[in-house]
Amino acid sequence: MKSKTFQLDLSPFRFQIITDIDLVLDNAKRIYQQKFIDGDLSCHYIDYQLSVMKSGGVRSFYKPQARFFCDTREPFKPLNHNQGFAMLEWGMNWTVAAHELQHVIIHSAVLEKNGKAIIFPAPPGSGKSTLTAYLANNGWRLLSDEMALIIPFSDIVVPFVRPICLKNQSIDIAKTWFPSGVFSSVAKDTHKGDVIHLAPKPEHFEQAGIQAKIVGVVFPRFQAGTALEIYQLDMMEAFTKLAENAFNFTAIGKDGFDTVTQLIEEIAKFEICYSQLDEVVDFLLEEII
Repeated sequence: MKSKTFQLDLSPFRFQIITDIDLVLDNAKRIYQQKFIDGDLSCHYIDYQLSVMKSGGVRSFYKPQARFFCDTREPFKPLNHNQGFAMLEWGMNWTVAAHELQHVIIHSAVLEKNGKAIIFPAPPGSGKSTLTAYLANNGWRLLSDEMALIIPFSDIVVPFVRPICLKNQSIDIAKTWFPSGVFSSVAKDTHKGDVIHLAPKPEHFEQAGIQAKIVGVVFPRFQAGTALEIYQLDMMEAFTKLAENAFNFTAIGKDGFDTVTQLIEEIAKFEICYSQLDEVVDFLLEEII
């Protein structure tokens, strides 16, 4: 395949991407739907220039690999060619986290109901993305699966609507729950295991310009067979946990510190351990929304 150029119009950012890997192009078309723009549109301002390209030389024939570039910088080691689309997704996350200074960025899912947003920071393996997929397909609006973009000195979060990254056992669960969902191909044997991406609903893409007020932060942890456990965090606990999940907290300095401090003074703060998603939904609606 000759290299192809396309753009992803993902408010508040526009990416221009070059690839010579069919799998990357095909998945981008499928997942990003109306936000996929074919070709090089020089009339539009581009925030980030990215590429996912095949390795050259012998590697192009024997165990072909994919390489990710942000401009000319290559932040990751090459991955298996079949992991190219997942690499693009991780690369977009890295690009925004490494360069964006206009927002305080928290590594978290963000979902909205009735104009009120809850952020869900969580480490890998906590079940965050499975919970996100469930909420986003059951009456909640997806703002992000990966990062909360918070306007400094406010409680307002800016949507950055992207697909939901599901791993291992969650893949079959999601396909059972959402048989009409739009899924990427499976990236096998990544450092996170098997990975797939679930496209946002079209209306969530269309509502990407609608900001929301943060009313709560919930740190979720899935544990099979357990009844719902709820722990209300004090301000110091919540601040510490949010700071641990902040991508650019150090880079923006005092503005980040003041924003997070102000935020946790105003919002509900919880840590939960759960196994039943309907119990989580009831808790969110009764105690936060």
